[in-house]
Amino acid sequence: MSDLTLVLLAAGNSTRFKIPVKKQWLRIGHDPLWLYVTNRIKESLPEVTIILSAHANEIPFITPLCDFRVVSGGDTRQQSLKNALKEVKTPYVMVSDIARACVDPELIKRLIAHQGVADTIVPALEVHDTVVYNNETITREHVKRIQTPQLSRTDILRRALESDIEYTDESSAVVAYGGTRHFIPGDERAAKLTLAGDITALECLSPPAHYVFTGNGFDVHPFEEGKPMVLAGVEIDSPVGFKAHSDGDVAIHALIDALLGAACLGDIGMLFPDTDTAYKNIDSKVLLERCVEKLHHFGFVILHADITIIAQAPKIAPYKDLMRSRLASLLHIPTARVNIKATTTEHLGFIGRKEGLGVIATASVHYFDWKNG
Repeated sequence: MSDLTLVLLAAGNSTRFKIPVKKQWLRIGHDPLWLYVTNRIKESLPEVTIILSAHANEIPFITPLCDFRVVSGGDTRQQSLKNALKEVKTPYVMVSDIARACVDPELIKRLIAHQGVADTIVPALEVHDTVVYNNETITREHVKRIQTPQLSRTDILRRALESDIEYTDESSAVVAYGGTRHFIPGDERAAKLTLAGDITALECLSPPAHYVFTGNGFDVHPFEEGKPMVLAGVEIDSPVGFKAHSDGDVAIHALIDALLGAACLGDIGMLFPDTDTAYKNIDSKVLLERCVEKLHHFGFVILHADITIIAQAPKIAPYKDLMRSRLASLLHIPTARVNIKATTTEHLGFIGRKEGLGVIATASVHYFDWKNG
């Protein structure tokens, strides 16, 4: 049993990354970055306990992909670390950021070799350029570029982080608390992924796999008199609408399930539960916009959508073109990649009796190609 726990921080919002994909979800082959980095470090620490700190809304999508503990992060890096430390049972903890993607096994070995030498062991790089601070040139030998992972005594780090001061790394908190810090040689290859342009400098990252993923969705709603009918984002001239928690746009609901199915991100009920009053009578176009944003954040690009509306009434043909353009706009794809079909049940069943209608949707996606923009 290892006396060390590995904590990886992946709860940030990637606000400086400036592309639709959150950097934690950039695909390396098939793996999102958070999983790739975790497995890469784990190879050097096969017996280690692992805790991943992630955004609370992403945990349901992370846990099916891994076999280690995932905890909810906080509003800041430090709060995320404090949340993770509550789960640490070992005397030592190694902390790193998912953005530090290319940590070399030799750096991990150097950290482990110096375990116990001080309260925190820190990889650092020398500065070889002239350094000016507050318009004064300072001795560059006194300046270091601090990296992660950092290896610390768990009890000391916990107490150090009780301060209200926000620290940008663990060692600064430990030293401010009165603990000791020992520097080891860092590694230029362990650069941090902060801006989108940083990706090209990280040689360990292979491009995303070139796969197309397909999902399908099906939904059905009964009619309700005196309610407007909205279908595929278009208001339909009809004496009835749909009985539903939201506006009942059965076509968009089926399409959302198809998109989530293609990306293996669950279903519409997982994202927008009908037990939540926030979605009462909500415009389904808003739900689709949020679903598309979720797919983009999780590293997917939408390719196409194909929708079959099964209805004895109303007539769909007059609205097909408007439906296509409306959905294409919501999906951020050309209209040519959206198809709308309509059929009947030849008067069979509840659809044939004009009591409601159903929709089958198919959608395809692929990984965002960060390598080639």
